[in-house]
Amino acid sequence: MTISVGDSIPDVKLVKATNEGPQQTQASEYFAGKKIALFSVPGAFTPTCSAKHLPGFVEKADELKAKGVDEIACTAVNDAFVLGAWNQSGGSDAITMLADGNGDFAKALGLEMDASGFGMGTRGQRFSLVINDGKVEHVNVEEPGDFNVSSAEHMLGQL
Repeated sequence: MTISVGDSIPDVKLVKATNEGPQQTQASEYFAGKKIALFSVPGAFTPTCSAKHLPGFVEKADELKAKGVDEIACTAVNDAFVLGAWNQSGGSDAITMLADGNGDFAKALGLEMDASGFGMGTRGQRFSLVINDGKVEHVNVEEPGDFNVSSAEHMLGQL
């Protein structure tokens, strides 16, 4: 079942990529008490993710925060080291990287996809969520190959 508006974020383990190294966190703790703009990419350093998705959230970070977002987070089925390196190469301190190395979060959301045809195994779909105190307010899931509704621009229009 795919996550829906009004649902609570599933309580699985995620790993934050920090300057001090990977830090484990429970989703219930991370998403509690704040409004978070979360976007998911199929993989760090992949073409659309690097050229459009991450840069859009970096560019629109101040506008999202002006509309009440406390934190912007990116998740992918990559490890914290890869996500940390990706954020350093093209991201921003305004983006928190949440590694879903085993795909548990994507699966719990019902938003996993089979990218085996590209040699990438099971990944998270391209999507974005607005989460307020652990509850989903907006769900934006892309059709395969698209990049429209999960963008920072689209999210700004929802807030």
